[in-house]
Amino acid sequence: MRILYKPFALIAGLIAARLGRSVFQSVWAKIDEAPPPTAGTGEASTAKLIGAQALQAGVMAGVAAAVDRSFARFFHHLIGVWPRKPPKPKTED
Repeated sequence: MRILYKPFALIAGLIAARLGRSVFQSVWAKIDEAPPPTAGTGEASTAKLIGAQALQAGVMAGVAAAVDRSFARFFHHLIGVWPRKPPKPKTED
């Protein structure tokens, strides 16, 4: 099933990246009028830089998870099988 899901996953990744950037820009615009700081410029404080990067990582991860789940549900609806098997529970020895 992984081979059949691969095109869905590639499309989901592209959509997640574009949507994640857009959502982050919208959220950042509510926090600060200036564009998000980058590490090499030295224009912003270290705290602001780390906060912006942490916010961007969180937003991107959340959007990627939502898009991936949506595509997996669509695949399940279309094919009737989830694209990935759930992890096996660990047994205690």
